[in-house]
Amino acid sequence: MDNSEKATSNQEINRLLKRGVAEIIIEDELVELLRSGKKLRLKEGFDPSFPDIHLGHMVALRKLRQFQDLGHQVILIVGDWTAQIGDPSGASATRPMLSKEQVQANAETYMQQFFKVVDKKRTEVRWQSEWFGKFTLADVIQLTSKFTIAQLMAREDFSNRYNAGRPIAMTELLYPLLQAYDSVAIRADVEFGGTDQTFNLHVGRELQSMVGQRPQQLFLVPILTGTDGSQKMSKSLDNYIGVAEPPNEIYGKVMSIPDKLILSYFELVTDVPDEELEEFRQGLKDETTNPMMLKKRLAKEIVTQLYDQKAATEAEEQFTKVFQKRERPEEMPEFKVTEELLAKIKARLFKEKGYVVSDSEVGKPETKEWDVPVSLLLSELGLAKSRSEAKRLIEQGAVAVDDNTVTEVDWKIKIGSIIRVGKRRWVKLV
Repeated sequence: MDNSEKATSNQEINRLLKRGVAEIIIEDELVELLRSGKKLRLKEGFDPSFPDIHLGHMVALRKLRQFQDLGHQVILIVGDWTAQIGDPSGASATRPMLSKEQVQANAETYMQQFFKVVDKKRTEVRWQSEWFGKFTLADVIQLTSKFTIAQLMAREDFSNRYNAGRPIAMTELLYPLLQAYDSVAIRADVEFGGTDQTFNLHVGRELQSMVGQRPQQLFLVPILTGTDGSQKMSKSLDNYIGVAEPPNEIYGKVMSIPDKLILSYFELVTDVPDEELEEFRQGLKDETTNPMMLKKRLAKEIVTQLYDQKAATEAEEQFTKVFQKRERPEEMPEFKVTEELLAKIKARLFKEKGYVVSDSEVGKPETKEWDVPVSLLLSELGLAKSRSEAKRLIEQGAVAVDDNTVTEVDWKIKIGSIIRVGKRRWVKLV
């Protein structure tokens, strides 16, 4: 009897259903399925509007991997149809339609990152176009007839926007129904998602019951807080840690999280035993444990998962060298100063000052030194999102040129200068 035919033990069930779980609907039924020895079909869908995965996604992916290790089957659904409709998911804004090429490119990048956590050999990839490509208008009408507007308006985001007089496109109302039909198409036993997807997952469960299938169980995981310590991890909020980022970047970002997030990160994205986590919790409470040491352990655990032990050790050494001993990194990005760059700077200065700026004021690439406003240079190099943000960073003492903290916007720059912004961003001008 292979792994997939074995009933799951109580110890394994407890590991699956207790740690890193927000809610299971319906838990007793899922326990019964696990004990039955049936090979479960685990549904995980993704919207290829965006290509990247961050640690927030890892919370559910790690659970999928745990189920896989017990012999169950993951079905990864590429939402190539729903990506063209847009699901607000609490964002209160529709997403733009994507071309087929954009969807495929995003999906390819996504899956490369997805399989850093989930076992590719035990994953079946399905595209929504397999079934929706055959849909007729009659099929769409039949699907919509199974639900009422009142049922759909029970979704918090829809009801909030309706009550506030903000528009809701008809296509958006279709999204939960299409996602629900995915569950019918693959005969899902369990669907995974964050707590912000509870409504959509419920619709899938209801639709399966309507068509005579056993309703799927809902496995809801907590929402991981971003590195800012206050909001959901999100690329748009720039508070994320990407799973495909370089080991040094991942390590450094983990070290930057607020102390209050240490335990939740350990619980949700590592395999450190619960007994150890309780020791960490007690040590932080009575102040006998240094939070910095726990962050180092956390950073190593995460980098090891996504890369390997060697990469984690090297990232730790790099962090110690650069941030604790305040040494420069051995390797850093280089930015070439060109006539084109200086021409753009001259144009920006002309717009600000109202007169033509001479080469003597700005300089040429071959000159050793020139008076370029550092705030302007930072925005042109992409080290700051805007001139105003660059000025704010300078005022905070977060910018240094050749190890000297910049105190004024018109700091002299030269070829070979090394610029540091914050703790982790470095660039050398060449």
